[in-house]
Amino acid sequence: MRDREFSRRDALRAGGALLLAPILAAANEAQSDVPRLRVTAFELLSIRATSRTVWLVVRLRTDAGLTGLGEASDAFGFANTTDADASVMQRQLQAFFTLIEGRSPFDIEAFRQRGQALARQGLVQATAFSAIEQALWDLAGKALNIPTYVFFGGKVRETLPVYANINRATEPRTPAGFGAAAARAVRDGFRAIKAAPFDGFPQPGSPSSQVEAAVQTGIACVAAMREAVGPGVRIMVDCHSFFDVPLAVRVARELEPHDLTWYEEPVAPDRVEETVEIRSRIRQSMAGGELLFGVSGFAPLVRRRACHVIMPDVKHCGGLLELTHIAAMAASEDVMVAPHNPSGPISTAASVQVCAGLNNFNFLELQYAEAAWRSEVVTPAERFVNGTIAVPDRPGFGVELTDAVIRQRATLVR
Repeated sequence: MRDREFSRRDALRAGGALLLAPILAAANEAQSDVPRLRVTAFELLSIRATSRTVWLVVRLRTDAGLTGLGEASDAFGFANTTDADASVMQRQLQAFFTLIEGRSPFDIEAFRQRGQALARQGLVQATAFSAIEQALWDLAGKALNIPTYVFFGGKVRETLPVYANINRATEPRTPAGFGAAAARAVRDGFRAIKAAPFDGFPQPGSPSSQVEAAVQTGIACVAAMREAVGPGVRIMVDCHSFFDVPLAVRVARELEPHDLTWYEEPVAPDRVEETVEIRSRIRQSMAGGELLFGVSGFAPLVRRRACHVIMPDVKHCGGLLELTHIAAMAASEDVMVAPHNPSGPISTAASVQVCAGLNNFNFLELQYAEAAWRSEVVTPAERFVNGTIAVPDRPGFGVELTDAVIRQRATLVR
């Protein structure tokens, strides 16, 4: 009875997705050049943002000259993406591209149904699948001269609140360094920040003195951020799954004086029972799910209400349409959605389109101050005003790659 009831509520909540079929059907039946578009080629552009970060941008091409953009970054863990990694992504993209080559860019559901089994094989496959799905939505919007958000039921907000992930911009990684980075983000207008002050945590089995030193350093970094920004700014802490249950509970309790907005992934999100136990024993809100794929990947967290906030990433979760399905499931259990997005400007542009209409949207993430020229990668330039980003009304995602910057910064992966 529980599964049947859950599915019925999900269907009722998925209003935006239900509008999709008639719009695409009308496009395919229209007597115009639009439905005769065919996807003919793709390219993968590697843009090195820093010594640590590479943005992998996918561009689909059609026989009419229209192009659609997607992003396939962050599929190789926390390590720096190498040329070899980019070549691996290129091969995975080619496998998924064969499912859409020569077809209409409106055949998105056919692509999804044919590709999801392969996408479930691992993070790299999920990211490649999601990148092409993103680019198809961008193409569909451009072909009909409408913003992509129209396909998902329209927008209910003109701007989206954004939090600044200051983690990669923090140097040195000391309490003083975290405090200074947090203060810079607030001066730039952000009213919410996130950091991962426990990165580099000792491996399981390390001496207790090392573990204790790392715990105290991380807590001191959070204290420094709170002191730097004052009581009116939201602070989120990402633990990157370094803890076990007792340590997660202890750290959360020691962080209580610093008034966290959420406590993110103290253990891996697929360890659902442990996540539920931690939630039941701490006061802070819990968040997680940044690398999970599909409704089925998020269902255990949502059904057990293991997290107050889930974090599907448009690059990894299956793309825009799957994100709306995940959000609808979460809404049925009063769980909020704050998409994970420590990414480049294409992932941000795609995320904006789908977040514009979500009724349980919370925050969108920005990888803050990682590359001074970031905004120049797209035209019009990416802009954040007082910690928000506007939902554009231009076709598709509302952006194109800036050719001059791409020629300077990007390498074509072959």
